[in-house]
Amino acid sequence: MSKEHTSSTELKNKEIAETMLTALKTQNWELFRSIIDTDISWTLPGVSIISGEIKGAEAIISRAQQIVGHGVSMELKNILYGQYNFALSIHNQATKGDIILDEYLDTVCTMRNEKIVKIETFVSDVEGVNAFFTGS
Repeated sequence: MSKEHTSSTELKNKEIAETMLTALKTQNWELFRSIIDTDISWTLPGVSIISGEIKGAEAIISRAQQIVGHGVSMELKNILYGQYNFALSIHNQATKGDIILDEYLDTVCTMRNEKIVKIETFVSDVEGVNAFFTGS
């Protein structure tokens, strides 16, 4: 692979990562849909309402809506770039009654044909996610 192609891939992944964050923060689900593959999958640890493996663009958008619908603030710490993929390091915080969510996560996004085809989220506090994301 040429150096020019690698630089182009890194730039495109940076653009997609920033688009993903913008879509989540502004709740622009059409923008979010524009960067994900229809057959996308997303895994997230735990037993909460947002945990497990889901597949398909509509399921992914529904999960994202659940997360932001719970008032979670997402502070981007870093965007990490691999040869073909990228990861987001994020600090999530929210409060719901007496329950406080304060966790760090890394979300690895696997790319194919300039679309996200897989999201795998690693969280620092699975028990905290389980406690915060209960009910509907």
